[in-house]
Amino acid sequence: MAAVNNVDFSVAPGEVFGFLGPNGAGKTTLFNLIAGALQPTSGRIRFLGEDVTALASHELFHKGLVRTFQIPHEFHKLTVLENLMMVPPSQPGETLFSNWFAWGRVKATESEVERQAYETLEFLELTHVAHEPAGNLSGGQKKLLELGRTMMTDAKLVLLDEPAAGVNRTLLRKLEAKIEILNKERGYTFILIEHDMEMIEKLCDPVVCMAEGRVLIEGDFQTVRSNPQVLEAYLGETTGDAA
Repeated sequence: MAAVNNVDFSVAPGEVFGFLGPNGAGKTTLFNLIAGALQPTSGRIRFLGEDVTALASHELFHKGLVRTFQIPHEFHKLTVLENLMMVPPSQPGETLFSNWFAWGRVKATESEVERQAYETLEFLELTHVAHEPAGNLSGGQKKLLELGRTMMTDAKLVLLDEPAAGVNRTLLRKLEAKIEILNKERGYTFILIEHDMEMIEKLCDPVVCMAEGRVLIEGDFQTVRSNPQVLEAYLGETTGDAA
């Protein structure tokens, strides 16, 4: 059986497009395909009108397609601030030539990146841990940092893989609020995989439910939530149980 089988959907600019489904439904595999970590055996992936099926993750990153992970991938020995500052691509300080012969431009760029990083930490309410090693953060703070790293890029589409996983309820609601602000006030487009129904209901429209690598249904949250196939495949209920 294919991990992802004949899945077809499109995301409009400014949407928060939600995926739900049981473990093993193929959701994270789908993200890996979209983000260039895996190559599909059939089908095409288009991004901003361009066929990007064959592109690797780093190439998609430069086009504005970025992702987070269910288990955060922070650089645990670097500070929180440094984790953000290393994200913007093509910084002049990355080359030996610039460090020797264009140090003024290197210094100016680093100052601008640092300013942007502090603004991001202020938005995320993480300035108090700016100089802490990122590995010392709580699970929820690491998820906020992951979101912050997407803000340090010129992101056109952000893939969020289970942002609520391992996050306490207080930080979860804060994370939810930050995603909503980025979407509604700053125009970010998101695709979200999540098991937390409250987050899906609040943030996502449309919503897709997957099972066994296929799309069961796409629609608004209430339509998807009440579908008998979803109740059986995802929630372990039958129509009679739901009644």
